[in-house]
Amino acid sequence: MDLHGEFEASRFFNQARMDRRAADALVGLAAGMIADGTINQAEAEFLKNWLESNLAYLHDPVINLLYSRLSCMLQDGILDADESADLLSMLHGFAGLSPTKPNASDQAFTAPNDLPLCSPAPELLWDGRMFVFTGTMAYGPRKACQQLVEERGGRIGGSVNKKTHYLIVGSIGNDQWRHSSYGLKIMKAVELREAGCPVHIIGEDHWQRAIF
Repeated sequence: MDLHGEFEASRFFNQARMDRRAADALVGLAAGMIADGTINQAEAEFLKNWLESNLAYLHDPVINLLYSRLSCMLQDGILDADESADLLSMLHGFAGLSPTKPNASDQAFTAPNDLPLCSPAPELLWDGRMFVFTGTMAYGPRKACQQLVEERGGRIGGSVNKKTHYLIVGSIGNDQWRHSSYGLKIMKAVELREAGCPVHIIGEDHWQRAIF
């Protein structure tokens, strides 16, 4: 589900080529920032400045993705609640640690490949349907993705419940998704689906094909 090849092409996530000190520092920094379950304005600004000072030379697609999202979020000088949640989700991808590989330098970051997506993927209907996004979207900031849905008549939800029609899972993530914050939404959707609720769990790639 590495929709745009960020992980395949990434120097940061390819262990054979990564700058270990800078990578470990970023993983540690991300883990510290997400420890309290929220990202505030000062933390976001600090991370942006840190990236500019320490990792700009990498010209790495994944690092550039994180940096561009941060720059977009902070462009108006305010990190709002949705942006904070989006950034928190991204940082979980950087800091996710496998129980069998407890050290940051041992991690192999990948897009999630065992997600409980609906198969076959359903047709997406828009008018009046409730969409919830989780994870990090390769397309762009969550607000931009939500706007595309609203332009087609869909509605946006903040959490998964019985009124949710579609849970869209971003294509950028970590293979330890069950232990991440966005995994909670996925597991809730699975519970509802198994209880007979018409909740569809779909990947970003299917969502993008329906949009474009």
